[in-house]
Amino acid sequence: ATSTHWAGLPIAREGYPLIAAALAVAVALWWLGGPVGGALGAALFAFVLNFFRDPERTPPGGEDTVVSPADGTVAEVGEVDTCPFLEGRALRIGIFLSVFNVHVNRSPLAGRVAHLEHADGEYLNALDPASAARNERQDLGLLDQRRGLKVLVRQIAGAIARRIVCKAEMGQDLARGARYGMIKFGSRTEVYLPAGRFRPRVKVGDKVKGGQTALGDLI
Repeated sequence: ATSTHWAGLPIAREGYPLIAAALAVAVALWWLGGPVGGALGAALFAFVLNFFRDPERTPPGGEDTVVSPADGTVAEVGEVDTCPFLEGRALRIGIFLSVFNVHVNRSPLAGRVAHLEHADGEYLNALDPASAARNERQDLGLLDQRRGLKVLVRQIAGAIARRIVCKAEMGQDLARGARYGMIKFGSRTEVYLPAGRFRPRVKVGDKVKGGQTALGDLI
């Protein structure tokens, strides 16, 4: 995912077609519905434009600080017995994204893309932890060669979101906080870290920003 400026606003390129469509609908509503239609069209256009905003972010701390892969609210912090790509138990941090959050996904730490897997599935409410296993999802596995550490980021489609974008490629090196994709219209993003090698700083209910909020530190 890359960001460019549209009318002075930082906007994800993936949103351009929908922004153009929303503008066309807004003009049509104004033409056919007068002031009321114009107001509805303006509200629709503002919503779509706001959804695809993509502000610049600066990761805090050093390379041992893991940053949030998404904007939203922390919905889960807990260990799981198994996780694709990782070996052994993992700490899972689940982040719920509402339609009002920035939906660009970012790399939680610097690493090489060593695992990519897409799975079709259902569209349960993204607040439900079961959505991680049953919904449509895209896994991105990162290998931190300096530490010999594996981390997995999972993009999960929600009840409204039906489009996952992952631009990362196998063998690509991603910097900490680098953009690599997005989920369109409400979703869940999870990060899995090896249990015992990570000290979390966040708890359920905390608000986080992708590429900017520290989730915790590697140990």
